[in-house]
Amino acid sequence: MSIDWDAIYKKLPTGKDQKAERKEMFMMFDPNGNGILSLAECDKAMRDVICLDELFDAKPAIMRAWQIAKNCTKSKRPDGHGDDYIEFREFKFFLCALRQYFEYFVAFSRVDADDDRRINLEEFCAAKELMEKWVGPIADAETEFAAIDLNEGGVVLFDEFCKWAITKALDLDDDDDAEMGENTQEKMEKLGTD
Repeated sequence: MSIDWDAIYKKLPTGKDQKAERKEMFMMFDPNGNGILSLAECDKAMRDVICLDELFDAKPAIMRAWQIAKNCTKSKRPDGHGDDYIEFREFKFFLCALRQYFEYFVAFSRVDADDDRRINLEEFCAAKELMEKWVGPIADAETEFAAIDLNEGGVVLFDEFCKWAITKALDLDDDDDAEMGENTQEKMEKLGTD
C-alpha cells in the first residue's frame, strides 16, 4: 500500500494559521448547517469534500477519529446534542486524529496479510521485523500479541492495535511525520487508550 502522505497532509488543514480553512471545511462537512457533525457526515465528507479515496476507504480510522474527537471536550450547546457529535471547536482535533488513525490503519493493513481486518498470531509474528521499524524492539512476538489482544479473541482488532500503537508511539517509516502538537498528542494518549 503506497500512500501519498504529502497529499493527505495538504488536505487536512491542521496548522495554527489554517483556522479559516478549517471553518470553511467544517461548513462543507455540515450540509444541514446545524453546527455539529455526525459520523455519517464525516464519512461522506471524506469522499465529497476531502476527495481522497485512501481516507474514504479507511472506515475504521474515520470511526476512531470521530469517536475520540467528539469526546475530547464537553459541549457548551444549550440543546444538549453537542456531546454526541463533533463541534467546530473539536474539528481540528478530529483532523489531527484522522491523520494519526489513518497512519495506524496503514500499519494495521500492512500486517493484516489476508485483508480480513484482523491480525492473527501468524501474521503478527511474520511482520515482527517490519513492526520493529515502527515501534522499536519487540522481545517476544507471542507475548506482545497476547498483550494487545485485550478481548482474548485470538486476533488483534483495529481498536486493540490502535491502543497498542499509541502506547508504543508507532511511526511508519514512509509517512510525512506530521507534527500533531503536544496537546493533541496528549489527548490522543489519554482518550485513545481508554
